[in-house]
Amino acid sequence: MQASAKTILPDACGDDSIKFDVNTEKNQPVPEPPPAGSAQIVFVEEQNARTSFQMITVRYGVDGNWVGANYGNSYFVVNVTPGVHHLCVNAQGDKKAVGMTSFTAEAGQVYYYEASTTVTGSPGRMVATHGPNGATSTGMVGGSVNKFFQFTLLSDDEGKYRIKAWKLATWKTE
Repeated sequence: MQASAKTILPDACGDDSIKFDVNTEKNQPVPEPPPAGSAQIVFVEEQNARTSFQMITVRYGVDGNWVGANYGNSYFVVNVTPGVHHLCVNAQGDKKAVGMTSFTAEAGQVYYYEASTTVTGSPGRMVATHGPNGATSTGMVGGSVNKFFQFTLLSDDEGKYRIKAWKLATWKTE
């Protein structure tokens, strides 16, 4: 399935108008294995990216459709059919912050994909200007922030550890 014409994001992503409102929950049970004849992807987010001192919502697409989102150090699970799949990760609201990969899923297998977020640059900041007679004005000085994503296939041990240590992400679409 191809991405909607409403987006300039890569075909592996989904429609850019779809937004996620994410909640995270600690200490959740280990996910069930994939159903017979399916494979499973566990999307793990290790987020060291903050924009304006806020964590960012990160969306994940499979084959042209958004399948969920993470917020902070979190994870969620998606079952897929065996075969080739195209994955996308995107910072919600930022068409330039995108990562992609593809892989071939085998029935019965679990794949742990980490999308790590890195931010470079610096956000804008408030400055005060002092004028005559003690007058002071404040304003924003522009900055430049760039977000980068990289998918990494984790080992089973790393993936299982992240599920124990991270929070389960659940969401509603807006």
